[in-house]
Amino acid sequence: MAAQTKVSYPQIVLFGDSLFQGAAETLDGFSFQAALQFQCNRRFDVVNRGLSGYNTSNALKALPQIFASPVPGGPKIEYLFILFGANDACVPLATNHQHVSLDRFKANLASIITHPTIAAHKPKIFLVTPPPLDEIRLTKLDLAAGHASATRYTKISAAYSEAVRQVAAQQGVTLVDLHKALMDTAIAKTLGFDPSGPALGDPESGVRGHLEHMLPDGLHMSAESYRIFYSIVQPHVGSEWKGTPDEEKAGYVFPDWHAAPWLDEDEQAQL
Repeated sequence: MAAQTKVSYPQIVLFGDSLFQGAAETLDGFSFQAALQFQCNRRFDVVNRGLSGYNTSNALKALPQIFASPVPGGPKIEYLFILFGANDACVPLATNHQHVSLDRFKANLASIITHPTIAAHKPKIFLVTPPPLDEIRLTKLDLAAGHASATRYTKISAAYSEAVRQVAAQQGVTLVDLHKALMDTAIAKTLGFDPSGPALGDPESGVRGHLEHMLPDGLHMSAESYRIFYSIVQPHVGSEWKGTPDEEKAGYVFPDWHAAPWLDEDEQAQL
């Protein structure tokens, strides 16, 4: 049998902070990363590059070590999901140094999107807005951890989500509005809440509502939130094979076992 050329699976990369790092975890029987991998099994590898605590400045400096330029026979990034902002939006404190100014945050996102190493892969790029914040819950935990005040504020975090929307539009990449999807669900499940006033989780409203279940520590997502996240990502993945005559198996990197072209005639005869 002739030697076969090495084949690498194309990649879906999740690049972000702890919100993507946590996507690998199984919470109440659900894992965002596992669900996405199952959806595109045998077609793509889902690669998690979630880095807890990182802001966009950290990410931009680390990017050349995280991503390699495409080479023949090597993996190519087909989809790149970028989720930063939760740490950039921290307020400057003596006990916390994660803050990145709003203008720098936007510039960093643009630099990540247009970085030569990323551009060489020509991936489909998706910018994800960071989720809403439950400042009421987070303040209690931050004070207990020794901070003089909350490390994050609802209105400031919302401004960083809006900045992601702006950068997505300016750069011509696809927006995944996680902030809106989670907040819409939280509002719908909080009886009697008036969304025209201060937001859920904002001390000015004094109402945590359903955010209590969606953001257990005020910042990181619950299984319910990850399920919602997956539901808005799922439609964007798979256009390569959806609607094809053999949709179930179309796009496989390696063909179905009985159709493998490297099986010799004797093996084929036994099938």
